[in-house]
Amino acid sequence: MRLLSCTLLILLIASPSLADNWPNWRGPNGNSVGPAGDFPANWSPTENVVWKLKLPGKGSSTPAVWEDNIFVTYNVGSDANLVACLDRRGKERWKVELGSAILGKYGVASGANPSPVTDGTNVFVFFKSGDLACLDFDGNIVWRANLQKLFGADTKDTIWWDMGTSPVLATDSLVIAYQRSAAQKEGDEKPPTYSDNSFVVSFDRKSGEVNWKQDRNLNAPLESAQSYTTPIVVGEGGDQTILVLGADYVTGHDAASGKELWKFGTLNPNHEQYWRSIASAAIADGYLFAPYARGGSLTAIKLGGQGDVTESHAHWMVPGISSDCATPIAANGKVYSGTDRGKLTCVDIATGEISWQLELEKSGRRYKSSPILAGGKLYWAREDGTVFVVDVGDKPAVVGKNAMGEQIVATPVLVDGQVLLRTLDNLYLIGK
Repeated sequence: MRLLSCTLLILLIASPSLADNWPNWRGPNGNSVGPAGDFPANWSPTENVVWKLKLPGKGSSTPAVWEDNIFVTYNVGSDANLVACLDRRGKERWKVELGSAILGKYGVASGANPSPVTDGTNVFVFFKSGDLACLDFDGNIVWRANLQKLFGADTKDTIWWDMGTSPVLATDSLVIAYQRSAAQKEGDEKPPTYSDNSFVVSFDRKSGEVNWKQDRNLNAPLESAQSYTTPIVVGEGGDQTILVLGADYVTGHDAASGKELWKFGTLNPNHEQYWRSIASAAIADGYLFAPYARGGSLTAIKLGGQGDVTESHAHWMVPGISSDCATPIAANGKVYSGTDRGKLTCVDIATGEISWQLELEKSGRRYKSSPILAGGKLYWAREDGTVFVVDVGDKPAVVGKNAMGEQIVATPVLVDGQVLLRTLDNLYLIGK
């Protein structure tokens, strides 16, 4: 009996107490807000590290977490796309190869930029090569598809950089927004200045069959037609709307049919040719917050309506406070938005007035990771691997500066009082 009691005690100590899930890169509620809790603010590559795992390939995606499962995607050289499942102790359970990789062009990017998403039963993964798959938690492939083969969505000529959009879940479906320029045809002296095959597509979660494909060609000029944003799903059950930012507009689509319900724009009134959209939108309190103009503006738009809602649903616009890459956070009546150089701004949702601004430490490297808010603190990683922790109370202040010495573009994951941090090469679990 004593031996049995000791064995049970060892198992309880060795097994993590699991309560929080992180089903997609935006967190449990899809709004970049983590659970309540006491999360660490200070660590180093060797201090407050529960475990560190060297990943076998390069990837820029944010891991998804469900109970004792961590899902992470990466490329192994130029050979393969892979998805792996780890337990919460950092031990690999399985890994599955999913097609040949198309590698990233930008230094910190990869062919595994899109982040996985899980519904608690299956995990869904997407890669720059167009490979899309649904796997169960044992690593069995439930279904797979390739968007390039299905829809001619070749990224080689029509997306200048790297596929950044992640799949999102609607009721019984998986949704992807594919926004790019038209392909340059043989004999053309210059690339086309429009998009002729951008779309939003919905797949049945269980079978992988295409529910619908909705064209989204908005005549944005040249590179401005290329967008790397992730859609947002709002509403419940059969009354859901898919919100898509990119190609100079925000559009709302019926989740059941893909039909465009409303449109706001243009966010590019002077038809700038190189305003490709990377940072995704945020939502709160009945408004969508659209970062645009390569960080030049943040626009608040009232949700809903029919048709062109540009005049009727414009709430406010604040110039110069958003980022080219980092998605803002909207919560608790505030929007938290940062620039590429680390200037953090808090805006009141109701009025559009700036509540405060805070300059983080300047560096030659930019902030490409998106921030996360949890426990009253904002976690934001700079490209060089320095993670800043900011208390966002009435008197905002930096309460943590954590230099990892490795490049980071993935978003920090906060679960069960710990920080799961993905660098280009390693995965860290930080905390108690």
